[in-house]
Parts: sequence; C-alpha cells; structure tokens
Amino acid sequence: MIPGARSDPDGPAGPDGLAGLVRRLRALPPSCGPVRLVAVDGHAGSGKSTLAGRLAARLDGAPVLHLDDLASHDALFGWTGRFLEQVVAPLSRGESARYEVYDWERRVFGGACTLPPAPVVLVEGVGAGRRALRPRLACVVWLGVPREEAWARGRRRDGPGLAGFWDGWERAEERHFAADPTLPHADLLVRRCARGYLVLPGPRGEREKSAGGYGG
Repeated sequence: MIPGARSDPDGPAGPDGLAGLVRRLRALPPSCGPVRLVAVDGHAGSGKSTLAGRLAARLDGAPVLHLDDLASHDALFGWTGRFLEQVVAPLSRGESARYEVYDWERRVFGGACTLPPAPVVLVEGVGAGRRALRPRLACVVWLGVPREEAWARGRRRDGPGLAGFWDGWERAEERHFAADPTLPHADLLVRRCARGYLVLPGPRGEREKSAGGYGG
C-alpha cells in the first residue's frame, strides 16, 4: 500500500503452522494455466507481506506479487483490469507475466516486474481475494488480524508523516470490503500467535469441507 509496508518488525517467529499450509498449497490443482495462484488477503497492516514472504521461502522461492505495485494514489483498489490483463492472461497461457510497478514516492508508474509461471504464485495485498479474481485463485488465505489492530500497527510502522494517507486509506478499505468482502470466501484463516501462525479452515473452507469438496 505505501512505502515501507513490507517491513514487519513485529512478525512472529519460531515453530508455527506454516508447514501444513505449504503442503496444502503444493497439493492444490492449478488454477491459472499451470499456476496455483494463491491470494493472501487481510486488512492493511496485518502482516500479509511478512506471511507471504515466509510462505515463499518454504515454497522454494515462490514468486510474490505485491498489490502495492499495481495500486496507485488515484486508484487504491482500481487495479483489477491491469491484473487480469498483465498477470492472469499470460500466466494462464503458461507464459511469464510482466506488469508495471507504481512508484509511491514519485507518484508514477515506472519500471516493470516479471512474474514466472511457477507452480505456486502468491498474490498479497488488501483485496487479493476479490470477486473478480476468485475464479483464477487456487486458494484464498485470510490473515485474521482485527481491522483496528491492523490499522494501528500500520500507522505505527509508517509514522505520523503518513497519517493523512492512512485516513484516506481506511475509508477506501472500508468501502472496498463493504462492497466486495473477502473473508466469507476465504479457504483458510491464518492467525498470528506467540509461536508463529495458527492455520484454520476459513468460512469457505468450512463449507466445502462439510460438503466433501475441500481436502485440506
């Protein structure tokens, strides 16, 4: 979302539930061409990029797409079209994706990132599990940190100089999730705990498990 948003000094460490989560992700059927596209969603400041980074390391360096790179000051959540065109379309053909990256300090799109069609590709950011993307997602992971707690952590991380930005962001995030909630569609719920992470079935995962459709 903002410069510095990918550093999380409060991130948990030690033994955790990520090993089981990694096994589940590896076992999923591809969802976008040969790729298992996995969304890591949650409120701003909840620690999504830290979680995605740790998952990527356990997944043999799986690529991570940070939605901060696709969003901009003028379109905090208006990146769906570019994601489908620049990321989903090439990955679905088994080709590398190449997408423009937004520079939050210069307020322009400059440069580009290449995303290979790896077995698992992680997409982390607020709104990663949105309605328009779910048909192409193998799994939606929701990081279960309460909104007010996550926002407070984000504000502490970014400092008073970005307080005005956060004021606008919180309103935009609230509107987004009111219109297009992710949590009810999450396959898995991840919670931070003293020893790392606890992985639980999400609302969708519970429904599919009850129906016999989700083998996690």
